[in-house]
Amino acid sequence: MSFGLLTGLGAALAWGTMDIAGALASRRIGSLRVVAGSQVLSAVLLIAAILVTGTSLPADPGVNLLAGALGIVGAGAYLAYFTGLRIGPISVVSGMVAAYGGLTVVLAVLIRGETLNLLQAGGATLATAGVILTGVAFDGGLRGTRLAGPGVAFAIVALVLFSVMTIGLAAAVESTPWLAVITVSRIVNAIASVLAVVAVTAIRAPTQQDHTPASGGDGPTGGYRKARIWALVAIAGLLDVLGLISLAVGLDGAPTWLVGLASSFGPAITILVAVAFMGERLKPIQWLGLAGILAGMVAIGLP
Repeated sequence: MSFGLLTGLGAALAWGTMDIAGALASRRIGSLRVVAGSQVLSAVLLIAAILVTGTSLPADPGVNLLAGALGIVGAGAYLAYFTGLRIGPISVVSGMVAAYGGLTVVLAVLIRGETLNLLQAGGATLATAGVILTGVAFDGGLRGTRLAGPGVAFAIVALVLFSVMTIGLAAAVESTPWLAVITVSRIVNAIASVLAVVAVTAIRAPTQQDHTPASGGDGPTGGYRKARIWALVAIAGLLDVLGLISLAVGLDGAPTWLVGLASSFGPAITILVAVAFMGERLKPIQWLGLAGILAGMVAIGLP
């Protein structure tokens, strides 16, 4: 297995598992709080890694500007994604977001000048078609075709932003150590997320959706339940930073299209977990989409 495919799949495994924890927490305390909490934790972990390894933060203002912009883009991507997971079926939203891998391939060719052979291009196309099918429900012919679930609109926003973030990160790590780049990006990401929480808290009533208190109230079990919810947020933050590290390492030494596409396989893991353990059900066309993802990834992995 190639280095790029291995690191991309490492990111996929971390992010696919993160999605479950993030979705469960989002449905109890709101997507905005989950994003802010997980991003702050991941920023703290990366700062600790910087201190332990003695890595210097970027000295080039241009790199810092790019990394900061990626942090803003990332904050928007995560907020859109977790909002989609909160209001829509996990299996559908995750499958749609996985389409960022296909868009990353296109952007890598158009912007970064990367090339694919015929088999790789076919595999990328097949995998992308597969993830699109997981988010479409067919209800009686072409006229009945619709996007499945209210979270899909947010999923589309997230997939575009994740693709932009991947391309930008690949450009940034060309001249600067990957740890320094993702640390600056995540610090900005965390600050933006916290400011968003403060702003929303100031303009919304506490009873609105993003501020619904955790179930359990303030009774004897309420504190325990809230602790469990914030533990899910912490798990999401840890898995997220592990996925980001795996992605950055891959982008530092392998083609952007390969790492980005492989990392997009994570939602397929989420789909299988949601179906197996959370009672969600897929339509036959969505199972066909999963098969397309798998076949496409096999084609990508062939020498």
